[in-house]
Amino acid sequence: MPTTMKEDYYQILGIERTASEVEIKSAFRRQAMKYHPDRNPGNKEAEEQFKKVNEAFSVLSDPQKKQMYDQYGHEGLNGAGGFGGFNANGFGDINDIFGSMFGDIFGGGFNRRGGKPRAQRGEDLKLDVTLTLEEAFAGKEIPVEYTRLDNCSACDGSGAAPGSARKTCRSCGGTGTVTYSQGFFSMRQVCPDCGGRGTVVEKPCSSCRGSGTKRVKENITVKVPSGVRTGVTLRVSNGGDIGTNGGGFGDLYVEVHVKDHKIFRREGDDLVLDAQITYPQAVLGGSIKVPTIEGKEIEVEIPKGTQFGEVLKMQGNGMPKLGKKGFGDLLINVKIEVPKKPTARQKELLEELAKETGGKKSFFKELFG
Repeated sequence: MPTTMKEDYYQILGIERTASEVEIKSAFRRQAMKYHPDRNPGNKEAEEQFKKVNEAFSVLSDPQKKQMYDQYGHEGLNGAGGFGGFNANGFGDINDIFGSMFGDIFGGGFNRRGGKPRAQRGEDLKLDVTLTLEEAFAGKEIPVEYTRLDNCSACDGSGAAPGSARKTCRSCGGTGTVTYSQGFFSMRQVCPDCGGRGTVVEKPCSSCRGSGTKRVKENITVKVPSGVRTGVTLRVSNGGDIGTNGGGFGDLYVEVHVKDHKIFRREGDDLVLDAQITYPQAVLGGSIKVPTIEGKEIEVEIPKGTQFGEVLKMQGNGMPKLGKKGFGDLLINVKIEVPKKPTARQKELLEELAKETGGKKSFFKELFG
């Protein structure tokens, strides 16, 4: 009797073989939500696909099993501990398999062994702020306005109208979960009637419609340290959304972006500045004045014989070192200025210089006409 070839696990989840751990988990979430029995009641095809999705994820999310599968396919799994279907080794019982897989997908805020709903921390939020290079040098306190989920002030987060209270959910008995059984499988899921809270509202709060939470405006001041650079992310503890079942707030993450400067280029803690000097200054030496990021001017000595492209370092005139003492350097990239329209006297002197240095007279004629 011919053997039916099993489907490729990567194809079941709709991912490439090079998919990362995060991509595998994300694909599993999508497929599990799509084919979950609660969303497809009585649909046998969805039920079978749901089982395949779980089996594929159980293999590809386990580094050891994934390696065996990548090398030897389904036969490798059968010869390495057996995974011809679900293998519950290491999970305790079959309920734990689904609890560990679906805890963060279908609500997650519950104890798989029953009991009271588990507190779940709120979602983290992210904002972006943009600074000038001068502001990044000095550091700045930036006022930020954003919205986040918080307890409804009208009902103090209960979701119940004033004068009423939440009551124990009859469907789950206050555990926040219900057990779903289908043939061989038994899964514990978030109670659809109370949403995992274990309690229900008979008279919903008119302000939040019984949810217990509302989007509110927050005005805070974010302290950006001196020396900050693009990509640095600052954490504001408890600045995110409110959690469930007393889980507390998530955090707010503020990512910093520093604008390009019209004069300075940043290289780590150093600042780079292009400065033009004349040919006589390059040969004979001298001094020039250059700006700093602080808005001051400093005098820079030009050594005799300075070459085009040479870099002069002004120590300690760069950016503050983030989280450390001290400053980077100001690096002056020397460029020698060549006059486009020299005067007659300049031409005469350059011709004399060419003779003295053994240069070709024709070179200067071609250069200056």
